[in-house]
Amino acid sequence: MSASSFSERCQRSVLLSRYTSFGIGGPADFFCVVKTVAELQEALAWADEHSISCMVLGKGSNTLFSDHGYPGLVILNQMVGVTSVKETASFSVGSGLSFAQLGLMTARLGFAGLEFAAGIPGTVGGAVVMNAGAFGQETFDTLVSVDLLDETREVQRKEREALSFGYRYSEFLGGRSIIVGANFSLRKDDEVAERQKQMMQKRRISQPYMARSAGSVFRNPPGTSAAMLIDAAGLKGRRCGGASVSTMHANFIINQGDATAEDVCSLISLVQEEVHQRSGVWLEHEIRVIG
Repeated sequence: MSASSFSERCQRSVLLSRYTSFGIGGPADFFCVVKTVAELQEALAWADEHSISCMVLGKGSNTLFSDHGYPGLVILNQMVGVTSVKETASFSVGSGLSFAQLGLMTARLGFAGLEFAAGIPGTVGGAVVMNAGAFGQETFDTLVSVDLLDETREVQRKEREALSFGYRYSEFLGGRSIIVGANFSLRKDDEVAERQKQMMQKRRISQPYMARSAGSVFRNPPGTSAAMLIDAAGLKGRRCGGASVSTMHANFIINQGDATAEDVCSLISLVQEEVHQRSGVWLEHEIRVIG
């Protein structure tokens, strides 16, 4: 893809609210979709050439963009290829693939290790960056290696043993490397599909599954849960403008239809302050606030 063809594909003033699970966000100055590593490299080179800031976006499920948008290039990651070797239970996938789709697919094939992913509304790349988890499982449990673009924009592979990660953390948070693929090693399990159905049922009855949200807003403090602390502070249903704390699960903030990024940020601050006053715990939010 030449620089001229990229310029033709690059859109201007695209509303980011269309690409986030919150449904919030102003326009990006520039916006493009990439489906291959080569297209991603071209987009990054174009941004470097024009001295334009850029960021890669997956499903926007853990992201809150400013109402003023993003003053640069937003690259929508749609690298979704899947290669599997069923004899060894290994799966190599593009970072733009839906993490929930990967969890469903592997469980239906009878492989365990990613069944918890069903219902997590992000991409594989986002799951690796955040070490996403649920039901006592985490992304890094079955991760073998990560394929990434380093600061020279060349592809390299890093083995799991060489990576730093923890609870809702990996070394990729805030870093300059861009994940383009992930490789997992699963295990055969004839009961995994049924176990996944039970997980999905628990999600549906305990979380505002269909609401416009960014998933869990706050990290769980050691020894307790953010939801319990928020509930104990009497904050379920509390509103700031069009944003409200879910009455179903207190660690979710819901866009009631007309919420702004300012509404959400104000509500996050209110929750942090009131929980701190009541319990002495300062909750750290895990969503990315951009702009």
